[in-house]
Amino acid sequence: MEVNLEKRYPLDVSPARAWLVLRDVKAVAECMPGAAITEQLDATHYKGSVKVKVGPANAAFAGDIEVLVLDETAMKLQLLGRGADRGGSSASMDLTATVEPGETPNTAVLVGVAAVIVNGKFAQFGGRLMVQVSDMLLVQFADNFRAAAAAASTATATATATTTATTTAGATVQVAAAPAKASTAKAAAPAANATQGLLDKAATTASDAAKAAPRMPAAAGTV
Repeated sequence: MEVNLEKRYPLDVSPARAWLVLRDVKAVAECMPGAAITEQLDATHYKGSVKVKVGPANAAFAGDIEVLVLDETAMKLQLLGRGADRGGSSASMDLTATVEPGETPNTAVLVGVAAVIVNGKFAQFGGRLMVQVSDMLLVQFADNFRAAAAAASTATATATATTTATTTAGATVQVAAAPAKASTAKAAAPAANATQGLLDKAATTASDAAKAAPRMPAAAGTV
């Protein structure tokens, strides 16, 4: 059984902030109720799990996630996930999510298009129930995504403010240090002059003493 979904969720953050979350596969998984990344194999392949309840049936799917597209310019992410549970059910999902600019500044829209294929016991509940369950999960996902994007925005603003404050403090210290060096040099100048004066005086005294000393007669030669 296949279920196709297309959703749009407004966000109260800029597209850039929303993309910070969407481009992080682990962060996206944390936003989905019951889902988790259990292992990262490389830059585009992950192991994951998801717990799902449809009607009276529960299942825990474990499987693989592959990143097919990660377009920084278009702010687009495409994932392909496949999994199975111990009861014999299997599922796959081809998800494309994009961040678009909102109608007003510093707002965005999260657009998601997904094709979900379910086999096994979940298929017997029919497409209508599957759509209802999917809608409920996606609403929770959107709420969690909004919270994650807002947290990312706050963290970035705090880091920027801290960096600015540190840079400003550094500049103040440097400006204050410059006069201190000049002051030290100025204070050292009289001491240096005094030392040179003593040396000059000592040299003059030694010269005068040499001139005043009696000359010794030359030694007599041997005949």
